[in-house]
Amino acid sequence: MTFDRSNAPAFAAAGLTLLVWSSSYAAIAYGLRVFTPGELSLLRFAIASTCFAVPVALGKIKLPPRRDWPAVIALGLIGNTAYQLFLGYSMTHISAGAAAVVISMAPAVTAVLAVLRLKETLSVRAVAGLLVAFAGTLLVTVGRGNAIRFEPMELLVFAAVLCCSIYFVWQKPLFQRTSPLGFTAASMFVGTLGLLPFGAHLPAKLLAVPSAQIYSALYLGFAPTVVGFLAWSFALSRAPASRISSFLYLQPIGAFIIAWLWLGEVPGAATLFGAALVIGGVVLTALPAAHLLRVRGMLHGSQPRARSGIGGWDTFMASAWAARTVFSSIWAAPPRGRRRKVRETHSVVDPACVGEHCDHDGGPVQVQAVPDLE
Repeated sequence: MTFDRSNAPAFAAAGLTLLVWSSSYAAIAYGLRVFTPGELSLLRFAIASTCFAVPVALGKIKLPPRRDWPAVIALGLIGNTAYQLFLGYSMTHISAGAAAVVISMAPAVTAVLAVLRLKETLSVRAVAGLLVAFAGTLLVTVGRGNAIRFEPMELLVFAAVLCCSIYFVWQKPLFQRTSPLGFTAASMFVGTLGLLPFGAHLPAKLLAVPSAQIYSALYLGFAPTVVGFLAWSFALSRAPASRISSFLYLQPIGAFIIAWLWLGEVPGAATLFGAALVIGGVVLTALPAAHLLRVRGMLHGSQPRARSGIGGWDTFMASAWAARTVFSSIWAAPPRGRRRKVRETHSVVDPACVGEHCDHDGGPVQVQAVPDLE
């Protein structure tokens, strides 16, 4: 497969998005050392809202029409306020890398919600993939090194996944009357207002905490939340979504590496194995079986045989191969881990989906690309 130089700027923008979105988990964990989840989320969204308020005031970004504001308010509170709080409180109990792995399940959950909303049926393969991914998230959530321990607060990360999936699926009808950028700005304003009650002591806290944590919060509000969205939107506008979206499946790997370099977090065997299950399950749920075999053929340097249909065994083997590839990539991250060749896996859900997050996105649903809210 030849490289198209005209897509270089798009791939560079996608790489920038991958970097800043992957780093957001470590930045959140670092900020939570001195801020409460509500305080850190409010500071982050206040910064991001300020950045978006300028182009809105200048008329460069148009907010949704008045008729859509009830839906915008509901989605802003679910996808921004509730999501940030659930993620923040869960990250007081799980590592940054583990949180990134669990949140990476959002494309699969988004696909399922979109199918159910359209009253369609799920294939056996999709159900199996969802169960595999869910098992992996449980293992990642309760895994500590090589041991398994459970705390109820850890389950809040699953609530965060559900919140962002609802946000992605139910925002799509609104794009008929407004732009993704306008909806994102409006929902961000709503989310910031929703976080106010949880950050009542933020002004006093800002005078007492170390400057390093304040700089980290400034980075969170500007880089992942604003720059990440703009870079992702640029990438989607310049190259095929199916190719750009593959970057997002490297996000948990990036989060592991950044958390190791920044916070000294080294994932254990249980976390790594769970991460492989999660990403493999998401691939199984969202990517068509024919595409799985096609990807395998390309990376092995061979073309898949022409066939009238693809059976369950072929689907299982292709998905298992995809999970093995992801696990090999993740295993290369820790400093003392085995050194294996890192292979890029192709995207599962369509980025114009996470339209964005499903940016995480090619598959069964097309939700629209929006910024990663980690």
